[in-house]
Amino acid sequence: MNKKIVINTLLNIVMGLLAGALFLLITGKNPITTFYWMFYGALGQPRFVAEMLTRSTPLIFTGLALAIGFKAGVFNIGAEGQLLLGGLTAALVGAYWKIPPFFHPAVALILGALVGAAAGWIPGWMKVKKGINEVVVTILMNYVAIYFTNFLVRGPFKYGYLPRTKPIMDSAKLPVIIPGTRLHFGFVLAILVAFFFHYIFKKTVWGYEFKATGYNPFASRYGGVNTNFMIISSLMISGALAGAAGSVEILGLHHRFYGQFSPGYGFDGIMVALIGRNNPIGVIFAAILLAILRTGSGMVQLKAGVSKEIVWIIQALIILFVAINFSFDRFFKKAGGDAA
Repeated sequence: MNKKIVINTLLNIVMGLLAGALFLLITGKNPITTFYWMFYGALGQPRFVAEMLTRSTPLIFTGLALAIGFKAGVFNIGAEGQLLLGGLTAALVGAYWKIPPFFHPAVALILGALVGAAAGWIPGWMKVKKGINEVVVTILMNYVAIYFTNFLVRGPFKYGYLPRTKPIMDSAKLPVIIPGTRLHFGFVLAILVAFFFHYIFKKTVWGYEFKATGYNPFASRYGGVNTNFMIISSLMISGALAGAAGSVEILGLHHRFYGQFSPGYGFDGIMVALIGRNNPIGVIFAAILLAILRTGSGMVQLKAGVSKEIVWIIQALIILFVAINFSFDRFFKKAGGDAA
């Protein structure tokens, strides 16, 4: 991510916060007090920071999932369904498979990611072989995943009176990083994965071909790039990361799967990828930004007397400014290219 993009993104975030402050003034609330408690609720104490990083973990995974798809010019809107399928797979492996402690969470996580990748392969294959738009297929597959996982936790794998699975074994749980908090090893794993893909896109031929396919698939094909393979592999990797997001949430936080445990992390990944400008490192900071806003929302409502829904308004404003900036960049680049 070059310096200009970083500066523009930071300005978009500041403009979103200022627009949120203006909204607070219009409604008769004090923006300074509101923002103070918002940031204090996320950063004011070590346990608040740990909770904020915990909430950022699935956002990093799903943000990467969407960003990698966007890099290759495909739109994986099915990350929510892939996340649910990956989470359920990890929960079942963690609950029913007896594996030594060190390997148990790794096997559960890998299988959850593979199930997500398989779910990503379907729209990739349909796009390449049948010419069917991946947006339509991935949206529809969300509903398949939602109802399928709900059926399983209400029927064959229901444990107890509620629609949930059996708790995973202790050997399958991801270790907690800071005792007394919910911050688990999944956060470290998310950071490592982000840096891994940053290296791939910056330093490898495969990463170059990946991006070239997104910029212009026709020119890339003429230049010898197997664009069909790139499209399918991008959707599979995107699905794998979404599946890993669900797996990490189950293994590190919830320790069982229950119906629709995700509050929409798969769709949040679109926001994270957009704010992070599809850059793996940018995704980390974008996820942390959203996690700060959401973690601090409870303190805003408790201390400032402002409804925590203000966080969603600020999020929407930030996205609006980022989208406007992105659209202007694309328009002027295209206009400049046409003029040339």
